[in-house]
Amino acid sequence: MKKEKTLAPDSKLSGRIWFNLFLFNLIGGIAWNLENMYFNTFLYNSVYAGASQEALAGTMAPTTAISRMVALSAITAVLTTFIMGTFSDRLRNRKVFISIGYIVWGAVTALFGFITRDNIAAIFGLTDAVQILTFTVWTVIIMDMLMTFMGSTSNDSAFNAWVTDVTTTSTRPKVETAFLFVGFLSMAIVMGVGSFAQAGTVSYKVFFGGLGLLVVASGVIGLFSLKEPAHKEPKEKNTSYWADLLYGFRPNVIKENSQLYLILASVCIFNCAFQVFFPYLFVYLQYVILASEANSALLSAFPPSLIIVAVLAVAAIIAGIVVLMKLSDKNKFLGFIPGVILLILGLFILSTGTSLYTLLIGIAPTLIGYLVLTIQLNAATRDFTPPEKTGLFQGIRMIFFVLIPMIVGPAIGDIACRNAGATYTNEYGVETIVPDATMFIYSAVLAILVFIPLLLLKKKGLTKKEN
Repeated sequence: MKKEKTLAPDSKLSGRIWFNLFLFNLIGGIAWNLENMYFNTFLYNSVYAGASQEALAGTMAPTTAISRMVALSAITAVLTTFIMGTFSDRLRNRKVFISIGYIVWGAVTALFGFITRDNIAAIFGLTDAVQILTFTVWTVIIMDMLMTFMGSTSNDSAFNAWVTDVTTTSTRPKVETAFLFVGFLSMAIVMGVGSFAQAGTVSYKVFFGGLGLLVVASGVIGLFSLKEPAHKEPKEKNTSYWADLLYGFRPNVIKENSQLYLILASVCIFNCAFQVFFPYLFVYLQYVILASEANSALLSAFPPSLIIVAVLAVAAIIAGIVVLMKLSDKNKFLGFIPGVILLILGLFILSTGTSLYTLLIGIAPTLIGYLVLTIQLNAATRDFTPPEKTGLFQGIRMIFFVLIPMIVGPAIGDIACRNAGATYTNEYGVETIVPDATMFIYSAVLAILVFIPLLLLKKKGLTKKEN
């Protein structure tokens, strides 16, 4: 039987590696953005839309449903990454987990378009409006958990480990920068198609089905394009699965990898701050920003000035990223601190009002800080991850990247929105809670805490030998 070729990390990445990095990061980004951005609007625009005031009063508020969905998805993601990351490390077969995982991931995504109150009522034989709405909301949440299981298996566990396996300290900043722009592309694709679904021009069945099939196709391509990475260390035959599963919790492991855990603590606080507002952002844009009469008047009366401000914001974002990345090449710490400061500044600006001008001005420093920190923290996480234990640390990584932020952040955001008491009356005359600009204040205050682990990390040093 012919032995399959493997890939060894090199200072220069081959075209084949770049193709797979692009493909699976782009399609994985599409699937995650679809979940993170449009499952929330799907709840508002499809599941809750048309429900009676009695049904809304008898079940959880939409912002609470979003918070619970995000939290349960995060728990699923982390448990999956722990179990499947460790499993893939023991089998040393990333290709199967990535390719087959993407195929099933896409199939599950496509099924979301069939979740409606009428379908759920027919399946479970329900007639009570409160029960129908409650069952439909929980069906979305449970299906989201299933989708997350497949995404975490294929993307968070296997693909992330594969990326670390085939890159080195010198190539990772390039890869993370490329991932940043590919992430923008995936977001643009989802937003472009999703805007039609959000407006009702395209049905959610077509929206979820089309993008789901795209994810399936990428998994099929991966069966032929992916190669297994060459591992620097042999598998440890004498370690048990459960010992590997709990590896990252050992005190001696934490002590030996203290820089990694400080980076992860920084990531955790940073992502908590981001998750305070992000799950509610597109609902906020639709029902607060775009629904505002003042903003509608601005769009009609002063489109040239808005375009100029938008162009300046984009230019500032690009220039800010370039400058900070160049500074970080000379001193990595210079990429972190200005990034945090700009993030906090931008969030405070966004919290001051709902004008389109406020949004465009505030988004520039927010995005510069967010993007620079994302690049630097992701690259540093890979740098400090022991190369022979890549899969074993994916679960630990997910605790700080996903579990804590996606439980803590949305819960704080839900509190901020409900305390603000902002509401929207839909075309059916039903009043429901909508997100409020005060969520950005909560986010900014939380982001200040990022300085603590970063300053501790500076004392220990931000460099590590090449791996």
